[in-house]
Amino acid sequence: MGGKGDPGFGVYVHWPFCASKCPYCDFNSHVRHAAPDQERFVAGFARELGSAAARTPGRTVSSIFLGGGTPSLMEPSTVGAVLDRIARLWTISPDCEISLEANPTSVEAERFKGFRAAGVNRVSLGVQALNDTDLKSLGRMHSVDEALAAVDIARRHFDRYSFDLIYARPGQTPEAWEAELRRAIGEAAEHLSLYQLTIEAGTMFEALHKAGKLAMPDPDMGRVLYDLTQEICNAAGLPAYEISNHARPGAECRHNMIYWRSGDFVGAGPGAHGRLTLGNGRIATSTERHPETWLDLVERHGTGIIAEEHLVQIENADEFLVMGLRLAEGIDLARYEALSGRALDDGRIRFLEAEGLVSRPSANRLKVTPAGFPVLDAVVADLAQQD
Repeated sequence: MGGKGDPGFGVYVHWPFCASKCPYCDFNSHVRHAAPDQERFVAGFARELGSAAARTPGRTVSSIFLGGGTPSLMEPSTVGAVLDRIARLWTISPDCEISLEANPTSVEAERFKGFRAAGVNRVSLGVQALNDTDLKSLGRMHSVDEALAAVDIARRHFDRYSFDLIYARPGQTPEAWEAELRRAIGEAAEHLSLYQLTIEAGTMFEALHKAGKLAMPDPDMGRVLYDLTQEICNAAGLPAYEISNHARPGAECRHNMIYWRSGDFVGAGPGAHGRLTLGNGRIATSTERHPETWLDLVERHGTGIIAEEHLVQIENADEFLVMGLRLAEGIDLARYEALSGRALDDGRIRFLEAEGLVSRPSANRLKVTPAGFPVLDAVVADLAQQD
């Protein structure tokens, strides 16, 4: 992983298809009754990646992430073709992290063997719960036994693997979450992503919540479960390096670190986002979300980008602040000042220090404390204020 001053350069490829739509999910995922034409989509990815490479000559790719959707529904040959295209377009660093997201229902030993042969060296499994009743209520199509079998397959084929769990679920008690988390840690090698359940706009869970049919834990219970998570993971040697991600030192997800350190990354595929530093400044890109419409745009124009925004100085600085303070390592104050053209207000920093919410481990570094992470949004909002 690059140092704090070198975020690295990443390529994100979005596979937008899922076997079913989970009721809590607001990601750009689509269910199709007929299997998508993978060869046609490979050609689409190849064209869009080529357009991106023409704008970023000479860059060295330190991370590739195949996300979704459910990328493990791709054939290994599809994954291999995408990775081969990236390797022809850019220089790939010798220690490049190449991650693929997978659902337990689409994990088969032969398929994972194929992904490994194609070049994938890290997988992230959407386990989400180790409780069959809650898996069903979350709309997941796998059982606990199937999830753990998938983890075992990942363990046998990849040196690096991670899986996700969602906590603060309806009716979840601290005792139940503790037992589930300890079981998860026993299955994890180096990394866990642990997210509190949130109600996202446009999801089935939002409709149920508004109708009074989904009772979420109150904020006090959410805080109890968060604190318990930190305590158990710290004791197990999996501290939080980001507010929802835990890893053994050195095992952090390098691709996500590019995001949180405000590095550059290409976004290819339906609904993908990118950040690129070009000759005239930094831009934010976003592509058409609807898969078939995206594919048509790429075939006609070479890219599915439908919005491209030149980020002004304060937008770059605010994004750096919002993303960087999610990390346990915090931010470089000099880089913030270079991006924004002004220093953070020292009085606000000193006030938050006095409240125990931030600390300055060195003269030029600012980070949020363990006490500050549960109120991170408020801390960031306070620091971002301009008089």
